[in-house]
Amino acid sequence: MSGESAMDLAVRRLEQAVNALEQRLAQRLKAVGGDEAGGLFEDDRARLASQLDESRARERELEAAGAEASEALGRAILEIRAALNGAGPSAQEH
Repeated sequence: MSGESAMDLAVRRLEQAVNALEQRLAQRLKAVGGDEAGGLFEDDRARLASQLDESRARERELEAAGAEASEALGRAILEIRAALNGAGPSAQEH
């Protein structure tokens, strides 16, 4: 996937679809002379862009939380292995 997550690819495809839809809608609005509707469309576009930004920020937060959880789990595994091998955490620290 060339370093991109499935979420990144899905976001890119969604952005491309939204752009294509915007272009088609703009063409149709021009055809019917919809200047007023164009303003509403821009409001929707701004709202959707804001929601996309919020979703991306949440994705980054979740990835960071997942990395932290993975590190904590790795430390716990090491402590459990040490305990099972008869060397408690205090023995490892010295």
